[in-house]
Amino acid sequence: MISRNDMRVWLAALALGLASVGCSDTDNPLKSPGITGPRLSIEAAESDEAGDHDKTIYDQVDFLGNPLVSEVTILKARHAAYNTTQPYNSGQFRPETEAFVTAFGRPQALATILGSVLYPDILVVDSSKNPATAGWLSWALGNGWGGRKLTDDVVDLGLSAIFGDLVVPDAKLCVKFTLPLCTDNVGSNDKQFRTTFPYLADSHT
Repeated sequence: MISRNDMRVWLAALALGLASVGCSDTDNPLKSPGITGPRLSIEAAESDEAGDHDKTIYDQVDFLGNPLVSEVTILKARHAAYNTTQPYNSGQFRPETEAFVTAFGRPQALATILGSVLYPDILVVDSSKNPATAGWLSWALGNGWGGRKLTDDVVDLGLSAIFGDLVVPDAKLCVKFTLPLCTDNVGSNDKQFRTTFPYLADSHT
């Protein structure tokens, strides 16, 4: 016959086992079937009283370097695959980006230029250049600093590069930074950026 105390111990052990199974990352709903993303084992800097470290394993579920690359030029059905890449192997998607550009009748020369500056999918910063030339695509368009300023209208820049003559002076489909194709018609951020770190505007509440 099982005593009441023994039953409590048994139930506690069962509950602990079920909780451990429930925390397994194999049931992560954010992971797509058949796609294995990078796994990062991070040990917490702080330890508990026993001196044990947190060895939580995280799965990468999103990847974004340059704006608009995955959102605009990669098929929606391929976003899950793109989100599991790293900068060093993002170039496998370059043909898809170039195909998107030429699908609108834009020249292959433009597609090649955009493919060469958008892959690998990283934000390039050249610290040897004048900081006044900082801006998204500036390293490709004007031998600039690179990076991305908070005030950069990256949507208008990207659309004007693809559909306008921002990069290649060719038969354009729209005038850069104007409707219908070369702008999202949003002129500026609706809140002021801060003058101190982290510089981002206040969030909406």
